[in-house]
Amino acid sequence: MNIRVGIIYGGRSCEHEVSISSAASIASALDRSRYDVTLIGIDKRGHWRLESEEHLRLGKISDSGSREIVPVMQGKRAALLERGARSHTLEIDVFFPVVHGTFGEDGSLQGFLRLLDVPFVGSGVLGSAVGMDKDVMKRLLRDAGIPIARFVTVRDQDRRGLSYASVARELGRMVFVKPCNLGSSVGVAKAASEAEFVRAVDGAFGYDRKILIEEAVHGREIECSVMGNDHPIASVPGEIRLNTDYYSYEAKYLNVDDAILEIPAKISAEASAKVRELSVKVFETLECSGLARVDFFLKDDDDVLVNEINTLPGFTSISMYPKLWEASGVSYTELLHRLVQLAIERHEQEGHLRHSLP
Repeated sequence: MNIRVGIIYGGRSCEHEVSISSAASIASALDRSRYDVTLIGIDKRGHWRLESEEHLRLGKISDSGSREIVPVMQGKRAALLERGARSHTLEIDVFFPVVHGTFGEDGSLQGFLRLLDVPFVGSGVLGSAVGMDKDVMKRLLRDAGIPIARFVTVRDQDRRGLSYASVARELGRMVFVKPCNLGSSVGVAKAASEAEFVRAVDGAFGYDRKILIEEAVHGREIECSVMGNDHPIASVPGEIRLNTDYYSYEAKYLNVDDAILEIPAKISAEASAKVRELSVKVFETLECSGLARVDFFLKDDDDVLVNEINTLPGFTSISMYPKLWEASGVSYTELLHRLVQLAIERHEQEGHLRHSLP
């Protein structure tokens, strides 16, 4: 009997549309000889709905007249219970969440799936939450001796005492301002003057109550994919070559000519080995599992700085995570199979630990 996979996508964050694109790619690439697929869309109000593949291809989640569901525990399995049709349920063996951003990759959804006691692809509550919060993530990396750029964190209640002059003295005249808990470069802005800084800070605080201000690093943008649980492995690195100032949301998803993915990256063997080694170290330091993409800056002297981790990277047709594994000899379909199996493996290990408790 095939394994029943529930792909969860959409969500309430500003990365809603990106999530739908990721889900469409996954649904089309999963091996249907091994897996039966159920599509679960979360609309922007947080309602869960059963979706069709035809609707998914349209790039949106159906309206309020569609089949609204509630995930529940039914015996030893998770099930989707339809509202208004209480006798009809769909059982799910493993969930594949691709809800990017807030309420999707910040540990919220992972905690809910853990309560359902069902396998799910990707990091658990801790790894997801830490990976989402750029401030906490960077402090943990720094304490682990992993090289990162200089940064300061500012909370909303402290913004009155914030000045461009003081930041420039500590980090340099050019800085990047980011919301601490968003992905896909949403809310990120570059600042090299007082006016730009004020706009960037106001923009970032429009998305989060805590922001990160980071020195501008002059270097090549290198990314590396990681996969595994207890023994993670790293892909070949890839490079993002930009035709714009920085890797913005528009460059990632809207203006394809703004960024060129070079896979594998044309870097020295020593730099490649360093990137792969650090990728695994970052993955383990932040308590991740299943999958992640680690982003770096490579300086002219081959020094490597870790920029951040993405515990639920994009899975669109142009996303770096699956493309790096393809260049490493793992096809998209095989990659999805391995990720589902890693989810089941981790759940079985956790279940064994729970059953061994007195």
